[in-house]
Amino acid sequence: MMGGKRHNLEGGRRAGAERRGRVIFSGGGPSSPPLLNLFFTKQGRLFLDCLPPGYPSLRCVSLPPHLFCFCTSSTPPPPPPSLCSLCVWGLSNMVPPNVATIMAAGVAALTLRFVSKRKAKSDHGERVEDEELEDGESPTVGVVPVTVAWDRIECILRDKRGNVIKRLLQGVSGEAKAGKLLAIMGPSGSGKTTLLNVLAGQLAASPRLRLTGSLSINGRPFSKSKHRVAYVRQEDLFFSQLTVRETLALAAELQLPKTWKPNARERYVQELLYRLGLVSCADTIVGDAKVRGISGGEKKRLSIACELIASPSIIFADEPTTGLDAFQAERVMETLRKLAEEGHTVVCSIHQPRGSIYSKFDDLILLSSGAVVYAGPAADHALKYFADLGHKCPEHTNPAEYFADLISIDYSSSDNEIAARKKVADLVEAFASKQKKIGRDNPLTALDLLMDPDDEKFIHDTVVSNRSGFLWQFQMLLRRAWRQTTRDKSTNRVRGTMSITSALIFGSIFWRMGRSQTSIQDRMGLLQVAAINTAMSALTKTVNVFPKERAIVQREQAKGSYSLAPYLIAKLVAEAPVSAAFPLMFGAVVYPMTRLNPSLQRFLTFSGVMTVEAFAASAMGLTVGAIAPTTEAALALGPSLMTVFIVFGGYYVNSDNTPTIFRWIPKVSLIRWAFQALSINEFKGLTFDVKNSFDLQDGDQVLERLSFGGKNVQNAVNQELRIALFWYWLTYVLLKRNKAKFQVLEAPSKVTPHELAVEDV
Repeated sequence: MMGGKRHNLEGGRRAGAERRGRVIFSGGGPSSPPLLNLFFTKQGRLFLDCLPPGYPSLRCVSLPPHLFCFCTSSTPPPPPPSLCSLCVWGLSNMVPPNVATIMAAGVAALTLRFVSKRKAKSDHGERVEDEELEDGESPTVGVVPVTVAWDRIECILRDKRGNVIKRLLQGVSGEAKAGKLLAIMGPSGSGKTTLLNVLAGQLAASPRLRLTGSLSINGRPFSKSKHRVAYVRQEDLFFSQLTVRETLALAAELQLPKTWKPNARERYVQELLYRLGLVSCADTIVGDAKVRGISGGEKKRLSIACELIASPSIIFADEPTTGLDAFQAERVMETLRKLAEEGHTVVCSIHQPRGSIYSKFDDLILLSSGAVVYAGPAADHALKYFADLGHKCPEHTNPAEYFADLISIDYSSSDNEIAARKKVADLVEAFASKQKKIGRDNPLTALDLLMDPDDEKFIHDTVVSNRSGFLWQFQMLLRRAWRQTTRDKSTNRVRGTMSITSALIFGSIFWRMGRSQTSIQDRMGLLQVAAINTAMSALTKTVNVFPKERAIVQREQAKGSYSLAPYLIAKLVAEAPVSAAFPLMFGAVVYPMTRLNPSLQRFLTFSGVMTVEAFAASAMGLTVGAIAPTTEAALALGPSLMTVFIVFGGYYVNSDNTPTIFRWIPKVSLIRWAFQALSINEFKGLTFDVKNSFDLQDGDQVLERLSFGGKNVQNAVNQELRIALFWYWLTYVLLKRNKAKFQVLEAPSKVTPHELAVEDV
């Protein structure tokens, strides 16, 4: 049942629901079953206020925009209000009650099947309803009740020679039901996260893994299912400079259908903020390890809120309480508990919860060394099961702690390890024997009669319709990138301070250079260090930030929020003004202090060349960030690669003297082209004091010595731009090719004798 607060939140949409939806009744009999708990009432977005009182045995299931209700009473109810306008009666007098309920459900579903299909086809996945939404009205996004079932899941890790190293999962079977919170528990290394990744279809692909078994949703293979699946990972990754409201609003903009008006989106976001308990921090930036923002528990609830945008049927959460204090962990689990009550199928892995958290679980799976020790109800049933096996939980003891101790392996001594392994093996064998005796029933028959693939496709389309176009994605992502860039005051302050400080240092070292012969070397040295300083500053900033941002982008792309191209272009456009500011600050200080070629045009060219070089270095940083697996690796790889470009930058090694095998490096060195453009800009037309016949008389002779003679600034700048575009293109290709790949679940097969002989680790 919904609380009063939740009731008020949904009240604003019920008038629209009554105008758009229908409730279809089917008659059953006095002994009709509760349809195996697959149907539920007054949960999520099922608007049942129109029903007259006196229906304690009513069962309903959502098939948007309709609601199927099944009466287990043989006496027809009085005519319902306007929303409940269609009743189907009489089947209970002709066939047995149990069959009557199921057949009536099928008849009711088939009655609306063609209406739903025609509506879906006419909309082409672009509309949620036929009527436009009124201002301030949020469309109803139904939760489709589903049961996830898996059977004989085996996950084997092999070495390079094909020998089995470890069996991560060993014949794991089970199911997660709609409206239930299922917890997967076990000691570290028991296979909790592996099983969760398999169920969510998120197990990282590896040639050393072999994954077999079957996984279905409502009796159909998982790969063919159209239901939305949410996966709340253990790491909460967000753009640190966006507020909670902005983060959620952007997710809604990118994932919800275009037919939703702005007011509808805002109300939907506000509703999610209330549901997840994020109203108090809605206008606080998310923050990160360097910038203070919201708490860890609030980040976890924000992760859940972002996953709830498209109203997923199934929610997976990987150790949602890890790293949280007791209070925040309690709030997160209470949130998952409420989501289950609203009709979602919720599955979470958890290590060792406190007693108050354990009491929130409906079902429980215990794993040890990849094998199932227990699967069933989490309350008294689990305690009774182990008590019958001679393992009674002491009074006033947290069941979760007792189970964790019971199925853990004690490595303190070889004797203890052997005894613990034998105990766990006996528990695994006992549960397997019990399962063989009772068999596996199939609770999906009634639901399969209600929903066929076309119905599921219709539901999927109405909830998440087709993704917004390129321009819309670019606009939304540009707004986010601009906020992230301009609000990062600490980073911008440091970069600005370093630009001015380095300019003051270089200006002091090369103070007021004259026209003597020695000033030629000074000028070349200043131009070289200016090019290096600008490039390294831009590169370091990018490689320090992008690897973490890449993880966020890949996660959002996996959900289908947007494409890669608008993201990269938006990032380039948003960061261009900020990236240009720091070279301009550097040039504005160092140029007059050192008395470089005194011309306004030359100063503007100097600043422009430095800016283009900063863009190229940032693009190179993106590529390094796309290659490197971590920020630390990127910080090691980026400067090392830049060092090579510095060596072939035209100052230390003349391009004419470069060995043939390395002559391609100066052509792609952004330092070389920046130094060439700066040198031409500085020395062209400049004359020097001559005391000896071998002295250089003008800048043209200097350029000849550098092998820059006969060239101009524009050519060098154009080459710098080509290098920048090349790095951007390479980043796009790498991110495109490095999309997350997941292990394919193969059909169950017999395990080889060699694998059976492998000792469980």
